[in-house]
Amino acid sequence: MIAVGSSGCGQTVSGSAKPAGSGTGDTVNTNFDKLLRECEIVSLADIADAVGAKGTAPEPSFYGAVCMWYALGAPGGGAMVTLNWYEIGSLNNEKANNDKLGYSTNNITVQGRRGLETRRPNDPDSCGVSAGAADQGVIGFWINYRQGSAHPDPCAGAKKLVELTLNLAR
Repeated sequence: MIAVGSSGCGQTVSGSAKPAGSGTGDTVNTNFDKLLRECEIVSLADIADAVGAKGTAPEPSFYGAVCMWYALGAPGGGAMVTLNWYEIGSLNNEKANNDKLGYSTNNITVQGRRGLETRRPNDPDSCGVSAGAADQGVIGFWINYRQGSAHPDPCAGAKKLVELTLNLAR
């Protein structure tokens, strides 16, 4: 013999549905036009300067979980710049992930706070720098130059972009 039972988890709420923000005096931005504003925290001119690009502004190539730009005018035939901003994250977690990936990570200081400088093995053409964000979480920039090309130190450029981000976020 099988017994079947049913119980409800629902609840009836009196009143009528209203659009977001109505009746509270606060306005809610339902245009979603500021979702990717972190991708604009550093200007295209500053990105170009950090990678040594001359003549052309970096082109946005992806805005989503990370922001990416391609700087065609960078030494060596171009550079890819990537920004990551994890609102819930820590440098200890970044370090643990880098270790799992076999990356080398050094502790550095960025605007008076702890940061990480990260390199992939046998890849002198790229570098990432991460630091604690101004309020919480972790921000980081990666610079990837064309493999085997002559270019400036990618770690110096990535650190400069993180410094600018921390300065502007205050």
